[in-house]
Amino acid sequence: MTAAPLPTDRAALLERLAEPRKVDLVVVGGGATGLGVALDAALRGHSVVLLEAEDFAKGTSSRATKLVHGGVRYLAQGNVGLVREALHERVHILENAPHLAQPLPFVMPAYRYWETPFYGVGLKMYDLLAGRAGLGDTRFLSPRQTQRLLPGVQARGLKGGVKYWDGQFDDARLALAIARTAAAQGALLVNYCRVTGVLHEAGKVAGVLCQDTETGREFELQAGCVVNATGVWVDALREDDARAAGQQAQPMVAPSQGVHAVVDQDFSPGGHALLVPSTADGRVLFAVPWQGKLILGTTDTPRQDVPLEPRPLAGELEFILREAGHYLARAPQRADIRSVWVGLRPLVKPTHEGGGTAAISREHTVLVSPAGLVTVTGGKWTTYRAMAEDVLARCVEAGRLPDRGPSRTARQPLVG
Repeated sequence: MTAAPLPTDRAALLERLAEPRKVDLVVVGGGATGLGVALDAALRGHSVVLLEAEDFAKGTSSRATKLVHGGVRYLAQGNVGLVREALHERVHILENAPHLAQPLPFVMPAYRYWETPFYGVGLKMYDLLAGRAGLGDTRFLSPRQTQRLLPGVQARGLKGGVKYWDGQFDDARLALAIARTAAAQGALLVNYCRVTGVLHEAGKVAGVLCQDTETGREFELQAGCVVNATGVWVDALREDDARAAGQQAQPMVAPSQGVHAVVDQDFSPGGHALLVPSTADGRVLFAVPWQGKLILGTTDTPRQDVPLEPRPLAGELEFILREAGHYLARAPQRADIRSVWVGLRPLVKPTHEGGGTAAISREHTVLVSPAGLVTVTGGKWTTYRAMAEDVLARCVEAGRLPDRGPSRTARQPLVG
């Protein structure tokens, strides 16, 4: 699919924003979730404005492990519903953006005799859950086959391995492709425009106040529905909404930090990604080929603050290097790191304490405030499209949007 690029005449965009009109929907947040909501709504014929305080996909949406996947770890946690949904959403991304997402083979090396059958059976279940959306069959490997597919793997003690399939994508470019497609469908998307408050009329959400961060110009935008899709920052807008009613919003996000380190690909040459099934903290670790390099990650570290430019916390890079070094013939050192990025996951705050963020579900939550502010948080890149469907269903259910039929995004090609 081809379409015009995102509009570059900022003055014209701001004049459109200043037009005295009421739109159906304002989306706050230009990451994967917000962009997905904007595209879905625009395809259904709604008038849509999306506002982003920074670049599109500035935060977590451009700082992923570059995997579009079902989540093998979630299967081990017994979260079958999330895995099934993600596996079926995976195929939509691969089909709608084949220029940005492709199948990727993975190999899990085994160093104990029971690991190959144990994890292999689990990955066969992964195939079953995918059904017709599967990308290839899981195979059991001998030590020699494992070394052939992973030339950089630690050979000492190797007992075999398992090969399975998932997907890989360019997260930042996919976000821009969704933005371009939404714009082609009539949505107005404006970045560097910060929402400064929620408007209320008769106790109900009626729009937003926003400010162009380049000029300081302020705008008042009337809307039938406002969706808060600001990731780890959703609680700030919820608090503003609650204050207008003299109430207090309880935090719904438990931020978690994921660090990624990039090293040269000769640590694990070839076209297969490496999966470490269980790290010291109970996570999985990936070594993923990416643009001639190798991504190692990730961590799952709780944090209280949510900076715009998060950095690795003490010990995180050492943890990644140490865990990767157990499985690679040549253990990477701090001096081998070529690049680092950190993403903050907007995990849904659990009702009970304890267990750490690694134990928190990656499912999403959509919450409608008493005044009608619709907030979405949680989820993962792979399920952005399904999340958008759920958000719009709640908007209609809450009487904030007219019902204009089902979603059309499942087979909507993405430009870019």
